[in-house]
Amino acid sequence: MMSQPVATIRLQRARSRRAGPAALASSRLLAALAAPAVLVALALGAAAAAAATAGAAPLAAEELAGRLVLLAKDGKSPARGSDARQAVVYYEPETAARAGRAPKPPEAPFQLLTKGKEFTPHVLPVPVGSRVQFPNQDPILHNVFSVSPGNSFDLGIYRVGPPKEKRFEHPGVVRVFCNVHQAMVAYILVLDTPFYASPAADGTFRLTGLPKGAGKLTVWHEQAEPWSVELALPVEEGAPPVQAKLVVVRPKLPPHLNKTGEAYTRGDSY
Repeated sequence: MMSQPVATIRLQRARSRRAGPAALASSRLLAALAAPAVLVALALGAAAAAAATAGAAPLAAEELAGRLVLLAKDGKSPARGSDARQAVVYYEPETAARAGRAPKPPEAPFQLLTKGKEFTPHVLPVPVGSRVQFPNQDPILHNVFSVSPGNSFDLGIYRVGPPKEKRFEHPGVVRVFCNVHQAMVAYILVLDTPFYASPAADGTFRLTGLPKGAGKLTVWHEQAEPWSVELALPVEEGAPPVQAKLVVVRPKLPPHLNKTGEAYTRGDSY
């Protein structure tokens, strides 16, 4: 694309030397018109080369909308005091499961910080293989730990300073506690999929960029049993949004022991 306009310009210049002032003016006009074409060709070529180098693939465009409803133990009335925003909605494509492909974890670590004797955020979804840092922003000591199978860890007692870090290699729910403060609890959801979101306060949720084909949608909440449904994308036109109903059966603060399997006895003394 580049050589033809340049050759045309040179040919017009050569002819202009033999044709006189009128032809010279005409050749200059042609050169001015051809120059932008050269620049456009260069720009398009650079963009194409960049895309080829990056190996960019077309983005998936399917969406899945729905609503989470938290119910009391009777399964009929709304659950009082339960927060739909603490749920995690995730979609697992069947093709990825068959191929055994796990999502690539981000290079930057996630953070679950301690502040005001609380973990923030209370629920943290991350892809398999992700690193999570646990900075202490309190002027007191903390000892973050978990005994969840496959992802257990103990960060020891530490103060404000460089954050402790843990990499999570296995999918599953990680219950996180503090060995000093019994009331501190958080959840890390280690997921085998990059497609996840948290509902809004009214329970509505939307997942975007999903691949076509069969898969499984799961809704997890700390106070209920997980809810799942198998479906295929794209959904039929005019189909109603997915409605997931979860019955609250667990307290907000689950009963638990300290990291050595003993009851908390010394209280929040420091």
